Amino acid sequence: MASSPQPAKSSEGLAYEWYVVAALTSLYTLSFIDRTILSLLIGPIKRDLGINDTQVGLLTGLAFAVFYTLVGLPMGRLVDTKNRRNLIAAGLVVWCCFTSVGAATKSYATLFLARIGVGVGESSLSPAAYSMIADYFPRRLLGVAISVFYMGLFLGSSLALLLGGMIVQALSRTPTLTLPILGTIASWRATFLLVGLPGLLFVLVVYTIREPMRRGLIQSAAGGTHLPLREAIAQMKLRWESLLGISFAMVFQSMCTYGLISWGPQFFQRIHAWNAAEAGRALAGILLIFGCGGMLCGGKLSDYWHKKGIAESPLRVGMIGAIGTALFLAPAFALQDPYWTLALAGPGLFCVALPMGISVAALQRIFPNQVRGQVSAFFLFILNLCGYPLGTMLPGVFNNYFFHDEKMLGPSMSLTISIGAVLMLVLFVLTIRPYKRHFQMMAAS
Repeated sequence: MASSPQPAKSSEGLAYEWYVVAALTSLYTLSFIDRTILSLLIGPIKRDLGINDTQVGLLTGLAFAVFYTLVGLPMGRLVDTKNRRNLIAAGLVVWCCFTSVGAATKSYATLFLARIGVGVGESSLSPAAYSMIADYFPRRLLGVAISVFYMGLFLGSSLALLLGGMIVQALSRTPTLTLPILGTIASWRATFLLVGLPGLLFVLVVYTIREPMRRGLIQSAAGGTHLPLREAIAQMKLRWESLLGISFAMVFQSMCTYGLISWGPQFFQRIHAWNAAEAGRALAGILLIFGCGGMLCGGKLSDYWHKKGIAESPLRVGMIGAIGTALFLAPAFALQDPYWTLALAGPGLFCVALPMGISVAALQRIFPNQVRGQVSAFFLFILNLCGYPLGTMLPGVFNNYFFHDEKMLGPSMSLTISIGAVLMLVLFVLTIRPYKRHFQMMAAS
């Protein structure tokens, strides 16, 4: 289904543009429900499949991340050359179908393959959404606009924890269910159907979005605006310090975020004997309030400094976020009282969320339109190949091979977050000088 490109408004009358952000955010929210629901099923999955915490980390992180990142690289090229809306629609169908397939898997290997399929489907959404938002909004509002889109991470995670916790708790009273076609299955597998199948209806939302006119184009060597792959790669090489600096800073930010999201529910269930619904409600509350609040404040602060002429405003916000993460979120899971854990996790999550949307906006501001999808895909390649698996795997690895005790999950999470916060701060500081140079380069083009 094709659509004609529509011109984006420069500064006023942005009601439809904000609708587009809301629609894309709803899709991102759905993707994180599908991605996060697994964290509430760790207990029954370990019991039924006979796996350890390290294998759980591979299932929740590497299975998704490897193919999400590998498929994302050619997807970025498609985003820069094809209809972005249609790419999102196709990806949505794929990831919802593979989420549902999780209900029919009979082994660790087949569940692993189903999660790979979810990653392949979701690889189209973020690069296409970043590129579309950058075309719809003026640069002065880009930080807030992409931060609002990025809120889907916390909206989806909190809904998965809240609703998923209730579903898991309800299904726990019935060890098995008998369903058409699938026959008798463990009740936790039905969660994948309840999450995956309704998501297909969101295709209707995708087709309310118009493909925007591409802005910020540069001329190719041969004339015209189509950049061959060779020239697109050359544009990325010109700005490699900023691209790698921001990407790896966000790897360690992501390590903190996914360490919390992936293992937080299990922390409260394993250490404090909370049930899935109680753990889901507690974490959903802080993710929704502090995660979304931090992301919105980060976008507003970055855009405010941008208007003041501070080119490196996103990196400054990232430095504040790294310091706050080390001070609040890292020690939260080493405490004995679960309510003190939540009290520190709230402001800690606010801080870790500050740079999430603006890091993407920072890259969009320094690259021409023809390579933004490829830059976003490379950013997500680094982020998800490194940050997502590290955050999901390290707490389990520390448990199994450093502490040798499953009851040390709290210290394992604190150690993971501490390492991530320190390295995030170092990389943001080191990237400031080259980023200022690359920002001026784009402004002069």
